[in-house]
Amino acid sequence: MPSENRFILHADLDCFYASVEMRDNQELQNKPVIIGADPKEGKGRGVVSTCSYEARKFGLHSAMPISRAYRLCPQGIYLRPNFNKYTAASKAVMEILKSYANHFQKIGIDEAYLDVSEKCESFEDVKILATKIKEEIKKSVGITLSIGISTSKSIAKIASDENKPDGLCIVPPDKIEEFLAPKNITRIPGIGKKTKIHFYKKGITKIGDLIDLPLPKLTELFGKHGKWIWKVIRGQDTRKVQELHEGRKSISKERTFYEDTSDFNLVLSKVQEINEKIHKKLLEQKISYKTITIKIRFEDFQTFTRSKTIDYPICNKEKVIKIFLELFEEFLKVNKKIRLIGLKLSNFERTAKIHQQSLLKYLYV
Repeated sequence: MPSENRFILHADLDCFYASVEMRDNQELQNKPVIIGADPKEGKGRGVVSTCSYEARKFGLHSAMPISRAYRLCPQGIYLRPNFNKYTAASKAVMEILKSYANHFQKIGIDEAYLDVSEKCESFEDVKILATKIKEEIKKSVGITLSIGISTSKSIAKIASDENKPDGLCIVPPDKIEEFLAPKNITRIPGIGKKTKIHFYKKGITKIGDLIDLPLPKLTELFGKHGKWIWKVIRGQDTRKVQELHEGRKSISKERTFYEDTSDFNLVLSKVQEINEKIHKKLLEQKISYKTITIKIRFEDFQTFTRSKTIDYPICNKEKVIKIFLELFEEFLKVNKKIRLIGLKLSNFERTAKIHQQSLLKYLYV
């Protein structure tokens, strides 16, 4: 059984980028606001970063092609992202959240976990604390967030999405199964659009279909993932709330070209641009990596990834470009234009000793 002395919060900012824009321009309130690429009257490339709840009523959602978003909602207000403004708002929110937590973990720009087990003795205490957090952020930063509360990170995350926007949802241990049973299996972290097909084929669509299955049966059906599911739906996800750098395993960026291209120099320049931005973050956090992965999507939407893992951790932009060229070579003769290019660095190390050794080893190979 999950520990009843553990109080975990998942705080999730509501349609964050759009909320910041609406905060700064009252004329945008209660209107379909879409943040992302320029739609160019339905001919634009790229995707929706986020959108207001008014826009979601038209079927829009994050990661949707911007051209499709425009077809569904041509009357929407389309804005290019202002990341400096969003970063400042996020920093202000995270400082407030961190001040309330015994242990804190930032997850991206718009969400975080808080462990308040040492501050609270009951779920009623946690409710009061969460309400204070929401009020302070609304007053100080001018935007809303939704908070899920339970005894594990996974249940808290599912709960934070329950009463959006500006929601608060508490799921104590004895209510976990009741809370989860009617929900689609995709609400379990790790089960996405592709994974769910495997479950659906076996007649499993709701979490309730899994609750009564014993661990051996889940493992038989879904391998190692079965054990994770078994833990989640019983509130036995014991992962700790800890600083992001201790748990983060990769960093990636990708770019969609405005027009499909066969110009290799343009592709390379985009990779170099991505590479610069990724390394700026890694150098700030003194993180090294051993695995380099490239992602290529062609004009017909066929997508490929290729990776290379080296024997020692590095943090070297030039080495990454060299490996990119090696991995890309097999695609040079493909007679298709490229729609998207991406780069991911993973297999992290974060000690100064390894960082220095990797640099010396790279200089002398």
